[in-house]
Amino acid sequence: MACSPVTYHGVTPKVFTCMKKNLQKAGIKVPAGKSGTISGKGISAKFKWDGASDLWIQVTKKPFIVSCAYVNGKIHDAIEACGGK
Repeated sequence: MACSPVTYHGVTPKVFTCMKKNLQKAGIKVPAGKSGTISGKGISAKFKWDGASDLWIQVTKKPFIVSCAYVNGKIHDAIEACGGK
């Protein structure tokens, strides 16, 4: 079951690049470019970044026992770890 989409603000080019690298290091498949689908560890999500500040993410697949709030919280933590707001 899909989660509601979430928009994160303050995602600069530096933050976006850092986040993508960290996801890849963690074994998550991340396509090149500013939009697409990331997947790994039983979770899939669509993303679209405006190239400046706003990143839209919608988790489209996750394990039943994992809540949307948990997954979205992990995404938020990843953005903050890379210097985002």
